[in-house]
Amino acid sequence: MVSVSRFLQRFVFVLSLAIFAALGLGFVLGEFGLFGVHAGGQQDGAYRQMRVYDDVLKRVQTDYVTEPNIDNVTTGALHGLLESLDADSSYLTPSEYKIYKERPATGVAQVGITVSKRFGYATVVSVLAGSPADKEHLTDGDVIESIGDQSTRELSLPVIRLLLEGKPGSTVTLSVVRPRKSDPDKLTLTRSVASVPALAEQQYEGATILYLKPGALTASRVDEIAGAIKSAKGRKVLLDLRDSSGGDPQDGLRLANLFLKQGTLATLEGQKFPRQTFTADPTKFLTNAPLEVLVNRGTYGPAELTAAAISVRDAPLPHPLTEP
Repeated sequence: MVSVSRFLQRFVFVLSLAIFAALGLGFVLGEFGLFGVHAGGQQDGAYRQMRVYDDVLKRVQTDYVTEPNIDNVTTGALHGLLESLDADSSYLTPSEYKIYKERPATGVAQVGITVSKRFGYATVVSVLAGSPADKEHLTDGDVIESIGDQSTRELSLPVIRLLLEGKPGSTVTLSVVRPRKSDPDKLTLTRSVASVPALAEQQYEGATILYLKPGALTASRVDEIAGAIKSAKGRKVLLDLRDSSGGDPQDGLRLANLFLKQGTLATLEGQKFPRQTFTADPTKFLTNAPLEVLVNRGTYGPAELTAAAISVRDAPLPHPLTEP
């Protein structure tokens, strides 16, 4: 006699085969235009995929082991649809969007990490020095499996970031999976209002090399860097953008412009957005001194723009060094 668990295993296996068959059939029928629409063009392709989704959804409704919650199934499908585009694209339910729009703009405390989605889960991109996360030795690449009792796999990126915020002094519990460690760590962090570390400035090799580590690229921080470069009077520059993730994209381009007299800094283009080119302003250029840029996996956002623009500079040692 076949046990109930064995029966369920076989049933789920058969259901999986049926779903894969439905996907394959939907693709074939769509390619040959057998759904009743012309098999060509982006609009027709979207209709073909909708037909496949409709077929799979019907099979889930009729053949799954238990009666599914269709709202949850649809929400999960929409999450997957948006997150397959890139790490920063997300779907928010109406209730999530309402909470997101009503969140306070200022006075919010955090734990000091920048997160993105990797392989479906929230992943640490960078950690702010001196923050609660830094004190718990969180580092880029750590995976946040859950926040409280909610799996980050089931949450959109804006909601994940929202859950990490709160009132100063409040706590948040994270389940963190670290590289080369099988069991997740349970960490309770106390939120605090983040303060951007001061510009790190040092001199090496008999004051012939100026080392600069900006941290977050704010407008005032770029002004500080410009002042330091003016005072350096042609010294070699070592620009450390490791774990730099905050700031505004325009400030990332401003920083690159200090080292670039001409040429393209970045371009912005979308499917229905005309190409926009950001070029270097010769009046903002400060130095053509030898330059090295340090980046790692925590180099994110505006700092990425800076590193990418500088990497094509016509000067000695133009390519960024990547920390393993």
